[in-house]
Amino acid sequence: MRLVIRSGFGKGDSIALEITKHGADCNIIPSLNFETHHAGDVGNADESEKLKSFKPCAPRYVDYTPCQDQKRAMTFPRDNMIYRERHCPREEEKLHCLVPAPKGYVTPFPWPKSRDYVPYANAPYKALTVEKAIQNWIQYEGNVFRFPGGGTQFPQGADKYIDQLADVIPITNGTVRTALDTGCGVASWGAYLWSRNVLTMSFAPRDSHEAQVQFALERGVPAVIGVLGTIKMPYPSRAFDMAHCSRCLIPWGANDGKYLKEVDRVLRPGGYWILSGPPINWRNNYKAWQRPKEDLEEEQQKIETAAKLLCWEKKHEKGEIAIWQKRVNDDSCRSRQDDSQVNFCKAGEANDVWYKKMEECITPYPDVSTPDEVAGGELKPFPERLYSVPPRIASGSVPGVSVETYQEDNNIWKKHVSAYKKINSLIDSGRYRNILDMNAGLGGFAAALDSPKLWVMNVMPTIADKDTLGVIYERGLIGIYHDWCEAFSTYPRTYDLIHANGLFSLYKDKCNIEDILLEMDRILRPEGAVIFRDEVDVLIKVKKITAGMRWDTKMVDHEDGPLVPEKVLVAVKQYWTVGGNTTSAQ
Repeated sequence: MRLVIRSGFGKGDSIALEITKHGADCNIIPSLNFETHHAGDVGNADESEKLKSFKPCAPRYVDYTPCQDQKRAMTFPRDNMIYRERHCPREEEKLHCLVPAPKGYVTPFPWPKSRDYVPYANAPYKALTVEKAIQNWIQYEGNVFRFPGGGTQFPQGADKYIDQLADVIPITNGTVRTALDTGCGVASWGAYLWSRNVLTMSFAPRDSHEAQVQFALERGVPAVIGVLGTIKMPYPSRAFDMAHCSRCLIPWGANDGKYLKEVDRVLRPGGYWILSGPPINWRNNYKAWQRPKEDLEEEQQKIETAAKLLCWEKKHEKGEIAIWQKRVNDDSCRSRQDDSQVNFCKAGEANDVWYKKMEECITPYPDVSTPDEVAGGELKPFPERLYSVPPRIASGSVPGVSVETYQEDNNIWKKHVSAYKKINSLIDSGRYRNILDMNAGLGGFAAALDSPKLWVMNVMPTIADKDTLGVIYERGLIGIYHDWCEAFSTYPRTYDLIHANGLFSLYKDKCNIEDILLEMDRILRPEGAVIFRDEVDVLIKVKKITAGMRWDTKMVDHEDGPLVPEKVLVAVKQYWTVGGNTTSAQ
């Protein structure tokens, strides 16, 4: 048996080819076969048992985001953006159907073309082209959207804006690798940082501007639906080298600087925070902003007071850009030790974030033994950082993970990824840009895949035995906490390739396997691929359910041979759209 994928790919790409003729330069990749490496199928399900077939959802669900549903959101309070946070459907409200692609949906252009062009059919929403017309965010041109790289704060383009930041922040030498963009718009800042080898986690709420996060992901830029409201951000402490807000409309000085304290939690010692737009340099800008001087002055003063309490050092203020740097350890902040205003969070709770309320306390630094020591450990520049021993492992702060087990894990994943590439030669071809690892462990899969053509969203399940997401960030990778019993904070069709290692064994008694697979289908692009790695009995159950989901699947042996109980199941989602027919691999 052969699992055939028409790439680049099937109907999706034949339509994309038409768009290509109108000003887009993308290569069509030749056909791929997934060849098996053993004598026959392993563990065939009982064919006599009737398989469940899942129907398409109604057309109105093409952009359904279960935990950020607009109607449900409006039933929650508006103060502190509570209504924009995650509110997932109850069990009886869940859809048990396949979310369709919009009519005319096409395969996205490969990176870097996708940074600048998105097919109109994939996200047919023009509101931003009108609302942000003079700010150079997005333009509608025939059957594509074009993204000129502009933004509210960088009308001359993101590159020139980043050049200004690079005069103060060491962006080009690998010191700054991971960045956080709050209220990201269409994520042009993150898109242009990529060419400087900086990996940015961008987030914005669901549709405060129409489809902004959806556009970011269509462009091939890491992004999730999210908001700074009352709940902690789903990232570990000391994760990002740099955090950024460009007119992100977050009231930084409000609630005793609570939001700045949350940024401080996820900012690495020595990391940078950038704020551009109001109220920075209000004396020169208040007329253009059409806001009272007194309001802007008070707003900036609250930010300055909060930053001082956090012991951030202001490095730069010019035009509408201000940059602060977090101190490298608590020894540099002796002034706050006796400050009665300072309330430190409890030790050990810095990574306890899933549905936990943001606290009005300051996350303490890890202890140091010398005044110049970087709290939590100094990181190597990227790319050396990718395989050097992360400080959290070197210090023994991840129980059960030693330097030896970390190095062994890296070797295993290099071997696994090498085998994956033999099964699917498209993995590093540019065909798969947005990749999701649903159970990321130490980040070995993403590290072994590291390539300028792709990025990996590493998910740390909240029920995992070990919390290693901080280790993943120390490697110069990005990721997020999530519970797969709920929907992921993203739009449909935002990932090209999904990897699920041991995920269904992990969730076996936690929630319905069918719900997880339907969620995978929702967020996977038509003709996208999935790689499952798990025990054979688990994969047989998965294979049986996916048979009713318009997926083509094939079980293959572990690369060490048929006697290993762990197997690999590869799958391809068929191309189909609203009201259209399925095109199955022959």
